[in-house]
Amino acid sequence: MANVRDYLKKRKERKEGQTRISYREKIRSHKFMIFYRTVLVILLAVGVSAALYIQWKNKVYAENTVVFSTEVRIAQDATLMPFAGHLLTYSKDGAGCMDIKGNAVWNQTFEMQNPIVDVCNDVVAIGDYNGRTIYVMNTSGIMGSITTNRPVRDFCVADNGVVAVVLDDKDATWIYLYDSQGKELVYFRTTMKDSGYPVSVSISPSGELACVSYLFVDSGQMKSSVAFYNFGPVGKNNVNNYVSGYDYLNSIVPFTSFLDNSSIFAVSDDRIMFYSGAQKPTVVAEKLLSDEVQGVYYGDEYVGLVVNSTQSGNRYRMDVYHRSGELQVSIEFDIDFRDILFREDQIIIYNESECRIYNSNGTEKYSGDFHKSVLLLIPQSSKRKFMVVTPDSIDTIELK
Repeated sequence: MANVRDYLKKRKERKEGQTRISYREKIRSHKFMIFYRTVLVILLAVGVSAALYIQWKNKVYAENTVVFSTEVRIAQDATLMPFAGHLLTYSKDGAGCMDIKGNAVWNQTFEMQNPIVDVCNDVVAIGDYNGRTIYVMNTSGIMGSITTNRPVRDFCVADNGVVAVVLDDKDATWIYLYDSQGKELVYFRTTMKDSGYPVSVSISPSGELACVSYLFVDSGQMKSSVAFYNFGPVGKNNVNNYVSGYDYLNSIVPFTSFLDNSSIFAVSDDRIMFYSGAQKPTVVAEKLLSDEVQGVYYGDEYVGLVVNSTQSGNRYRMDVYHRSGELQVSIEFDIDFRDILFREDQIIIYNESECRIYNSNGTEKYSGDFHKSVLLLIPQSSKRKFMVVTPDSIDTIELK
């Protein structure tokens, strides 16, 4: 009897063990099946996304249609500028901001003889050359105003409202930093003997770095110096917050600008220079120019230099550089342009009657005419939509 019981007990244990093993196998198989299905779904989603991206990347638009239009009255003496997807207008009597539907967002009255305007993202500063007041606004309204104790020669604004101002004095030039409320943050004095005359000043979007191009004469030779000033913790222990700089013999550097907080470029009469660094910028690339530059245009990622073309049938060539300093592409075109806009991967060339759009590889994405005479073209959040300002309306057009 004992042997029979032992046999039945062992037989039961074997069955229970087989049942447990079989149950574990089913769980393991189920987990593997879920894993494989998940991987398959991910691969399928990536494939579809890649296909849609390639289709979008290679899409060429044939026409534009007006999807919205509203009547507006633009003063004849007003200057128009794109402003963070809005329309900025200004004259000697004041400035105003309109949205895409032509609604007035804000208006600011003033009296100026020669208005200077600088825009950084959704912040604008407006002041008078040789005046003493600078107004700072964003797309919501006025942020504040700055009153200086010396005549204004130049200024630039950061996207936090900080303004770097070049002020004239009898024997020196002062560079001040103010916040949007007019509070002095830092300042330093420059002279022709020590550093030269400031030809161009630019400030990083964060307001922490400033770049100043000086022109001076050294031992009878003309020189330019591109100097960087850090107003954060790194630069506060340096004399005048100076952290780095580069000299250029027999060269004038009339243009400097930040592409972002750590990428800067400068254009002289014979070269383009690229710098990098959020604390102490250093030169990363320098390209000599053989043609006279007709215009400088840029966005967040790219810089375009327009020169006269030597190719038959084209009047202009634009050499497009990546912010690393590498030449990205050269685009030949034949239209007289009112403006050239860089927006992400789009390069937009237009005048009052026609428009060309290229991607960063130089592929033409759109070529067509406008339905009305265009004063200003402003890209919107969608790459297919644009705000078009005409003498009597604001239209929204869509590429198709």
